[in-house]
Amino acid sequence: MGKKVEELSLKEIHQRFVVEGDKISGQMLRKLQRDARSGAQKIFQLLQKRRESERGEDKRLAFMLHFEHLLWKAGIRHVAGVDEVGVGPLAGPVAAAAVVFPPDVSILGLDDSKKLDPTVRFRLDQEIRQKALGIGVGQVEVDEIDRLNIYHAGLKAMRLALENLPFQAQHVLVDAKEIPGIPQPQNCFVKGDGLNFSIAAASVVAKVYRDRLMVEYDRRYPEYGFAHHKGYGTSEHQQAIAEYGPCPIHRKSFDVIRELCGEYGSLFYTFKRQLHAVQNREALRAWEESLKARIGELSEKEARKLHALGNRFWERYS
Repeated sequence: MGKKVEELSLKEIHQRFVVEGDKISGQMLRKLQRDARSGAQKIFQLLQKRRESERGEDKRLAFMLHFEHLLWKAGIRHVAGVDEVGVGPLAGPVAAAAVVFPPDVSILGLDDSKKLDPTVRFRLDQEIRQKALGIGVGQVEVDEIDRLNIYHAGLKAMRLALENLPFQAQHVLVDAKEIPGIPQPQNCFVKGDGLNFSIAAASVVAKVYRDRLMVEYDRRYPEYGFAHHKGYGTSEHQQAIAEYGPCPIHRKSFDVIRELCGEYGSLFYTFKRQLHAVQNREALRAWEESLKARIGELSEKEARKLHALGNRFWERYS
């Protein structure tokens, strides 16, 4: 038979409650606080700090679940949080998830997927899938992104995620934008993936799902490094596009793809190279004067892009 808590030595208390993370009672914590031994005081300080952290996390999660609790109290059982990922990358599909939880849900550490490292996202994805009443995922492939544009492709991915739930959601909570063409009432939250529990869960599920797809694409097209950057426009990725050209999963409607493939005029690329060689404000001012003198030789799009690049360099030297 195991020992009672009050029979444990300080070493055993440290192992069980500090190392293994068992929950300690308030009564036991107070006993440690009154214990004059230095070892007991060290354990008390560690456990007290953890308890304060847990209380802060409980408050944060309660805030994130505020809107869901209002809807659950009103008798609305199936509240779906919806979010999409993969709007910014130069390659791969856009993906979305819809997640519905039971009212008693709690997932410590849940947050906007962009704030979490891959290991934490993977762990949270598993916990979300264990605790959710239902999950739906939708994705829109590159050919449709090029046809619809990325904004409307993202909206379609969110509609598909809702349709792929195992039951129909009664109310929808969505990050930033309203989803057209769905029958459910919905509420939009600016930066909702960091403010709302169900939307944050959807962002994690969608991110983990899309990242796995990009790792699979990396095996098919290894020269682009998709497993590393997941299709985003890193310098490594842009260099690969310039060297090998776009592959079938690149978003050819994205202007940067056309630029990297040499579809602009030679003067555009000359000015771009000169800009990247600029080292100070005086050189940047001289570059702008040179651009102004030859602006008529550039297309409207080329001139607009060079002006935008120049503005970014001014931010660097401001």
